[in-house]
Amino acid sequence: MSAGQNDLAPIFAHVEENRDAFIARLMDYVRHPSISAHNQGIGEVAAMLVEMLKGLGMDAETVPTKNHPMVLGRRDVSPDKPTVLLYGHYDVQPPDPLELWESPPFEPTIRNGRIYARGVGDNKGQHFAQLLAIESHLRVHGELPCNIIFLLEGEEEIGSPHIAEFVREHADRLKADLVVTSDGPLHESGLPVVTFGVRGVAGFELRSRTASRDVHSGNFGGVVPNAIWKLVHLLATMKNPEGEITIEGLTEPVIPATNRERDAVAKLPLDLDAIKADLGLAELDAPKDRGYFDRLMFHPTLTVNGFHGGYGGPGMKTVLPCEAFVKCDIRLVEPLTPAYVFEKVAAHVARHAPDVEFVPLNGMLPSKTSMDSPFAEPIRRAVVAARGVEPLLYPTVGGSLPDYVFTKILGLPAFVVPYANADEANHAPNENLEIERFIDGIRTGCALLAELGKLKTA
Repeated sequence: MSAGQNDLAPIFAHVEENRDAFIARLMDYVRHPSISAHNQGIGEVAAMLVEMLKGLGMDAETVPTKNHPMVLGRRDVSPDKPTVLLYGHYDVQPPDPLELWESPPFEPTIRNGRIYARGVGDNKGQHFAQLLAIESHLRVHGELPCNIIFLLEGEEEIGSPHIAEFVREHADRLKADLVVTSDGPLHESGLPVVTFGVRGVAGFELRSRTASRDVHSGNFGGVVPNAIWKLVHLLATMKNPEGEITIEGLTEPVIPATNRERDAVAKLPLDLDAIKADLGLAELDAPKDRGYFDRLMFHPTLTVNGFHGGYGGPGMKTVLPCEAFVKCDIRLVEPLTPAYVFEKVAAHVARHAPDVEFVPLNGMLPSKTSMDSPFAEPIRRAVVAARGVEPLLYPTVGGSLPDYVFTKILGLPAFVVPYANADEANHAPNENLEIERFIDGIRTGCALLAELGKLKTA
């Protein structure tokens, strides 16, 4: 491969010359619904993607799962070059409520420098930018700087229920040196971001039943146990007013943040007053002395998602409820697993409220890649080359993505390099992607491949 093949100037020029065509092609792509929750358009969009990948000279196909198919493509350049696995998802959220959209969700519309359409930010615009980066290298240089595997999932918006099984079954086809996902938002300031990890999650219900029916609170108050009070008292044993999770043994394995991670967090911009004002907060949740990013990155959390039981209508109804249930989630940091958390919660419930039913729901493992990874610096350089500014480095983020299938099943370092604007309104009406962020994403994808192409495999 010639040195000129890594020259980004002509590639960036190609991107700029074709920006209008690239925008039009993105709009055509997001015009096609692919709603995993409704099984709408999944097969059609998967087939479209296979044709796109084949048009880039990739060996591409849809690979069945027990529900929606994966789209898998590969193009090899040289065994001496790294192989990057680019992950994304082609499924989108349902567009409801439709009445809140200013333009139809699957009729992409440009307003104020943004494309408005369901899925344009999450995740079609972002992985389409990666595809156009590959195309741009091929159009300018005729070859790619490194080997590429493209994996696009059709079930991410319904919790990725089959991706772990898929990755285990097809591990031989997913052999790579690193994984890069372009999903999620940039920083609120518009600054680029490189993320090294995600928290996991474990969801569960607690169900209480005390009598065969609701009863009169005067005739039976103080006689019949109240199902809601049972759950209130149980929850009070699980987290104290100081904000500490008090489920026996749950937090003991947690690995503290490294000095490198804390140094990275110290450099992240933060306007806490603006955040509090935006959310209408007088104070943050306990513990009061815990730093903002510490809360989101380095600690598990216990959240009550919903509490249900008794009467909630207008006026009074002096009823004593016989049943109630609560939905909760616990966000996980390394090395916690859903299985471990469910075991500890079940034991805690049995100890403190043995007549309350514990019902485990879905879970997802956390994932973390070392900030000292040898691929961290090439990725940083790529972002600087494309954007002209240093990226913010996030040791982890508070949400959950299925990155664990790459780090824990395949044993690969995994990075998230998002392209969407922070106010993309993904999962909400009027989802949008700033056109300049889309073009920046193509440029960043181009630079990423070029930087990886400078490396040699061991």
